[in-house]
Amino acid sequence: MWRFVKRVWWIARRPSTFFSLGFLTIGGFIMGIVFWGGFNTALEITNTETFCTSCHEMRDNVFQELKPTIHYSNRSGVRASCPDCHVPHEWTHKIARKMQASKEVWGKIFGTINTREKFLEKRLDLARHEWARLEANDSLECRNCHSAISMDITRQSKRAAEAHERFLFTGEKTCIDCHKGIAHHLPDMGEAEQDHASLLPGLDATATSEIETYLGSGTR
Repeated sequence: MWRFVKRVWWIARRPSTFFSLGFLTIGGFIMGIVFWGGFNTALEITNTETFCTSCHEMRDNVFQELKPTIHYSNRSGVRASCPDCHVPHEWTHKIARKMQASKEVWGKIFGTINTREKFLEKRLDLARHEWARLEANDSLECRNCHSAISMDITRQSKRAAEAHERFLFTGEKTCIDCHKGIAHHLPDMGEAEQDHASLLPGLDATATSEIETYLGSGTR
């Protein structure tokens, strides 16, 4: 093995017999551009709602839940697509997320959630993974659109304004802590659901309704 490595290194170090250094440099530069362009094109194709919903597991389940929400259709015409909420915008984090998605490809191949029954059985685990990701990055994908600095709490209800001042503005909690069911149905969490509901009694349903009214008014 060591002899093979030495042989490859020796060949790589030898001057080119037929091509000049300039030609090899320019050729390598052009090939690098072609590779980088192809890589980014493929990356962006996999980062679209069309690609996400090309699998029936997503199209027939969570995507159907998204459609009736204010994130999908509203008066202002601003739609949050699948990658807006589930893929980091910053490049290095985006690549890391794409690498994690290789497990999802594995699940697709072996039919991990290829039926409605399998999806519902796995739903809580899937949701917890995504909630944990958003908790870890301080709900970054939410904050790409919703800025606490730009939030006009005088136009919110007393309950929502107090909750945002107490938890969001102080950094004590992050968006996903209180808005787990804003774009998709909550899974059956049993006792965990009671714990979540007791976090801020009555906030989830009320705050969600207020946010949808606020966004739908076109006054963003």
